[in-house]
Amino acid sequence: MASNKNALIRYKTIDLCLRNRYKRWVLDDLIEACSDALYEYEGKDVYVSKRTIQLDIQMMRSDKLGYNAPIEVYDRKYYRYSDEDYSIMNIPVTDHDIKIMNESIQILREFKDFSLFKEMDGVLRRLEDSVYATQKNHRPIIHLEKNEQLKGLKFIDQLYDAILNKKTLKICYRSFKSKDLNEVHIHPQLLKEFNNRWFLLALNHKRKIRTTFALDRIVSLETPEHSIQYIDQAIDGDEYYKDVVGVTVLEKINPTLIKFRVDKRNAPYVITKPFHNSQVIISENNQGTTFGIKVQINFELERLILGFGDSIEILEPKRLRTRIRHKLKKASSRYD
Repeated sequence: MASNKNALIRYKTIDLCLRNRYKRWVLDDLIEACSDALYEYEGKDVYVSKRTIQLDIQMMRSDKLGYNAPIEVYDRKYYRYSDEDYSIMNIPVTDHDIKIMNESIQILREFKDFSLFKEMDGVLRRLEDSVYATQKNHRPIIHLEKNEQLKGLKFIDQLYDAILNKKTLKICYRSFKSKDLNEVHIHPQLLKEFNNRWFLLALNHKRKIRTTFALDRIVSLETPEHSIQYIDQAIDGDEYYKDVVGVTVLEKINPTLIKFRVDKRNAPYVITKPFHNSQVIISENNQGTTFGIKVQINFELERLILGFGDSIEILEPKRLRTRIRHKLKKASSRYD
């Protein structure tokens, strides 16, 4: 069992003890009660020290977990709640709320490598405590797509800090198209996640253009030796990416109306998971459904289209239809 679950069991046990006003609780009594509770859950003896319980009481008294428990010592050795009605379990949530929180906790835990979410650990512990008290089955029932071997995640915290505190960086970057390393001075603007990969949108200091860097292609990053005044472009992610699929934004290029037909068998997948927020249904017949989206034509869009194989046909514009046809012919030739 994880150490934080052990802590939650101890908090709950101490809470049950202090709510019992018919017994005078000394520290040794609380140690014994917590040891018994952990043995019941773990099926083996778990050592609980005097220092551990003292720290638990201190934690429960604080607002770090949101408890602010009114634990007092009287007669110099006995513990109790000064408020007889107090309990850490008095969280006003419904069963429906608990179910939602349980799944939300599992999702937030997936961001364990991002210190921003580590700051929420106390909140998550409190939520877990409430859920733990009402559910016996702790097996996650939501499985998120993740890549444990994904590179570059170690840079997220430093990049986040640079964006938050408006600091320039010097990055060492190796693109897929180049074998050589490139050193670039940047003004980081925005972190973006797409298709289970992380990207950084930054202003290239020398070229004065916005550039997207894949975090898994960053080799190193550091603060420049010579101070460079940070340029904040105040980019709104929702606005910046509104006309694209993915992360590639072509500056000063207007979105294009793209019409495509998906066969009858696969159309429901596109209806329930649209290519883009602008997607509309133009027509339906026995051949399938014709959709329309208004976006920029970029690499990610082409990859999405090609992923549907023979179930999709680009109708307009002609240049995209020609490009997809060329790629499919080239792919087909590999099997000749």
